[in-house]
Amino acid sequence: MLEKFRIKEHMEVTDANGQHVGTVDKVEDEKIKLTKTDSSDNQHHYLNLDDVDRLEDNRVYLKDGATIPSGSGVNT
Repeated sequence: MLEKFRIKEHMEVTDANGQHVGTVDKVEDEKIKLTKTDSSDNQHHYLNLDDVDRLEDNRVYLKDGATIPSGSGVNT
């Protein structure tokens, strides 16, 4: 079970292939809020905690097939 308290501000978020999706702003309830400065539309985007596969090397890795919001990250 994922311990959401281990997800910290400024951690990188990547997809299952290690491609950059965004940067953690904070955790709100059961969602990760991404920084808006790291999005292509200057808006906050959210990811479900259920989509997190693991935390490793100060990164949040998402599960294969995780829903990645349009406009988030630099490579989406």
